[in-house]
Amino acid sequence: MCGIWALFGSDDCLSVQCLSAMKIAHRGPDAFRFENVNGYTNCCFGFHRLAVVDPLFGMQPIRLKKYPYLWLCYNGEIYNYKKMQQHFEFEYQTKVDGEIILHLYDKGGIEQTICMLDGVFAFVLLDTANKKVFLGRDTYGVRPLFKAMTEDGFLAVCSEAKGLVTLKHSTTPFLKVEPFLPGHYEVLDLKPNGKVASVEMVKYHHCRDEPLHALYDNVDKLFPGFEIETVKNNLRILFNNAVKKRLMTDRRIGCLLSGGLDSSLVAATLLKQLKEAQIQYPLQTFAIGMEDSPDLLAARKVANHIGSEHYEVLFNSEEGIQALDEVIFSLETYDITTVRASVGMYLISKYIRKNTDNVVIFSGEGSDELTQGYIYFHKAPSPEEAEEESERLLRELYLFDVLRADRTTAAHGLELRVPFLDHRFSSYYLSLPPEMRTPKNGIEKHLLRETFEESNLIPKEILWRPKEAFSDGITSVKNSWFKILQEYVEHQVDDTMMANAAQKFPFNTPKTKEGYYYRQIFERHYPGRADWLSHYWMPKWINATDPSARTLTHYKKPRPHGEAACEFGLTALAKGSVDSQQRPPTASCVRE
Repeated sequence: MCGIWALFGSDDCLSVQCLSAMKIAHRGPDAFRFENVNGYTNCCFGFHRLAVVDPLFGMQPIRLKKYPYLWLCYNGEIYNYKKMQQHFEFEYQTKVDGEIILHLYDKGGIEQTICMLDGVFAFVLLDTANKKVFLGRDTYGVRPLFKAMTEDGFLAVCSEAKGLVTLKHSTTPFLKVEPFLPGHYEVLDLKPNGKVASVEMVKYHHCRDEPLHALYDNVDKLFPGFEIETVKNNLRILFNNAVKKRLMTDRRIGCLLSGGLDSSLVAATLLKQLKEAQIQYPLQTFAIGMEDSPDLLAARKVANHIGSEHYEVLFNSEEGIQALDEVIFSLETYDITTVRASVGMYLISKYIRKNTDNVVIFSGEGSDELTQGYIYFHKAPSPEEAEEESERLLRELYLFDVLRADRTTAAHGLELRVPFLDHRFSSYYLSLPPEMRTPKNGIEKHLLRETFEESNLIPKEILWRPKEAFSDGITSVKNSWFKILQEYVEHQVDDTMMANAAQKFPFNTPKTKEGYYYRQIFERHYPGRADWLSHYWMPKWINATDPSARTLTHYKKPRPHGEAACEFGLTALAKGSVDSQQRPPTASCVRE
């Protein structure tokens, strides 16, 4: 996880423009560099580094003696870089995984390059010999990328929008900034004056399609057919591999653990893989909540079962409320469910950075979208429509859960890794017959649970634990985060303000006081940028005015195997939450 920033064709002084790049310094606390492009006095790269791989030669932009005309700035991890190096017999100059991008590009061009990358990434590649600029982003947008481009050819690119909004350009007083679409790459011509012209935007991969790099990986051979035992075996193989490949780092690995299904499977598999890799340090897992929260109790059970060194972080309602402003600034969104869930994840990331030496953090993001884990999937009219909705959610991850996961961890210089969004695992899961993936017997994610039924990876009561509403999972059984927020905003937003909401906020007009309050904070930090969020996250097939699972009838019914259901959009901690105050050593951490 790093921060990248680049300008092409700037009319303003680069030394002044570079100040904008410092707004993403949190993404790379280890080092930073600004470098002008030879022969183009108005083009520049900026890079903030979090040293995860090759601490000696990992600074960017990456330039190799063999390709003096290529400049690469990227944020991400390319898990198959050694496999590609061996297969094509490339001569590496560094130990940096991103170097493979330069070799693949020289060999086969941009389309072959990006399709061969097994990992998460956002990059800017400059080819001064052929006068081209390329932008690219991974399938699900796990790594963020924003761009701004004017009609006269000024281009600015950054990992976060906040690094672009204050840039100056002579032809426009208000630079339009927008997210670069996941699963796409863009080709631009570089003109002699340093400005660019877009040639084409290409969608290179659909989440349902097996990626091209699958031809070269070392996954055990999958068995053909859709018999249930065959499918379960294949899923176990692919999930194990998804975790194993993500061990690639020179820094300590930790894991978020909410005690829900997704984070528990990740933590248990991760610990197993660390032992097999003979990693010497113990796996530290982290849970967040208020006193008596169901998540803390469930996470404790899992930690006891798998044998991790487990830490519990407590937060109270006042700390949660106080964090809202900085959370919304970090997120760059005002989506209601995203903000709600981000507070905990922001606070636990803050705790991890301040109190431990963990830098690479595993988490369970992506599972709900992939495996139809949200409660409203029980209302799907047909398996085919459920399949369509699942793929829509995956396409929009970059606006919601993936955005939350990246910004809340990156704000504190941590790198998040998400095995459920592995290319091979997710494409195989989506290739299964639609009826195999739907909720069964009143239980969501039934296939995923059944897959690990006999593995003893996690306790049975956790394996079949229905997801808690986020506000229920992390907070006391006496008072939920949802209720705390409603009571607070009731005193911050009055009825008159709500009556004039459509006039004040004509785009994405907030329908609730909570939504209005978040929008106010967002507009204070990013005035006029409401279009970064195309729409609010809302459940489908029901008449909902709030994204919370608490508003659903299904949530309130008794559920097989457990208590309540889950908040739309978030699994408690593996999907994020944690506290800002460190408790005394004897109370703040529970070592299992």
